[in-house]
Amino acid sequence: MAVRWDIFCTVVDNFGDIGVTWRLARQLVAEHRCAVRLWVDDLRAFERLCPEVDVTLAQQWQQGVDVCHWPREWLPAEAADVVIAAFACQLPGDYMDAMAERKVTPLWMNLDYLSAEDWVVGCHGLPSVKYKHVQKYFFFPGFREGTGGLLREVGLLERRQQFQQDAEAQRRFLQELGVERAPDARLISLFAYENTGLASWFDAMAADVRATHVLVPEGRVLGDVERWLGVEGLAAGAVHRRGALTVQVLPFVRQDQYDPLLWCCDFNAVRGEDSFVRAQWAGRPLLWHIYQQEEDVHLEKLEAFLGLYTQGLSESAEKAMSGLWRAWNAGQDMAGHWKNTCEQQRELAEHAQAWCLEQASRPDLATALVKFYGNWI
Repeated sequence: MAVRWDIFCTVVDNFGDIGVTWRLARQLVAEHRCAVRLWVDDLRAFERLCPEVDVTLAQQWQQGVDVCHWPREWLPAEAADVVIAAFACQLPGDYMDAMAERKVTPLWMNLDYLSAEDWVVGCHGLPSVKYKHVQKYFFFPGFREGTGGLLREVGLLERRQQFQQDAEAQRRFLQELGVERAPDARLISLFAYENTGLASWFDAMAADVRATHVLVPEGRVLGDVERWLGVEGLAAGAVHRRGALTVQVLPFVRQDQYDPLLWCCDFNAVRGEDSFVRAQWAGRPLLWHIYQQEEDVHLEKLEAFLGLYTQGLSESAEKAMSGLWRAWNAGQDMAGHWKNTCEQQRELAEHAQAWCLEQASRPDLATALVKFYGNWI
């Protein structure tokens, strides 16, 4: 009989929470033959990632996952063998009672946010609070030995490599999105929060000697793009050119389309957590717009990752990459940092491939969770 998993997800104000939990739920079903219920409090946000979702249903099956709307007024439900509270969300009180009433106590884990900070290794897998006799455990994704690793499906890197070596497959994929890539143009994807540094970055690309084509999926950064272009009402399909820069708005793509979009691009600007990890698996240089937190706690996480990611780079390449990331996340002038990054393009591209392979040498997050349960029982 398949091990039953319940994954609880509250959608805060973006797509990272549901993006991670939806990806994890599908992988547990497809690769580990688990029976997974995914409890989501906001099906409309989920619909952007999985258009097949019917937002009116309390329960439905999607890609082998039992997707359940998490209602404000909780209805009785039997507790699963493994219970994941994603990103420290608070489980319903009645469900916690159901966990405590089970004859066999379930494994209860808090799947925490991704971080490269040193303390994560020491806290991963440790017991947290108890509810009655049910013990909760910390489970941290991460980039080092001693953490839970990163979400990565079986064969992902092989599929990516094959796609990146097939120019015709890339052309067809981009064509489906309405994109005609010029042979000599640098292709960039831009998925970001609002950012005052965007204007200086676009100015630099528009004035460059090399053509750049920026693909912007619909999202929060569109307001800044509109201000730079001096237009209103940008929507999917819009194409604007200024100098050497072409800006094209794409529809918000589902998860299965986002990977090949990243694979097609020479450089990927991403945000949050799920797209950040996918950009690393793309094996291309990247720019991360980290989710802003109170008292600038997010900047400590940014520096921790940069400290890991830039190891092995030459001094000039490390300076270019770190300068670009810091300027972007502070909303500062990007022009000089972008020029430095372009000058280090070859080394940064090789480094992105090496980093990807290093991370792929460790167990993926879903496998690590299944193993943790196996060791726990």
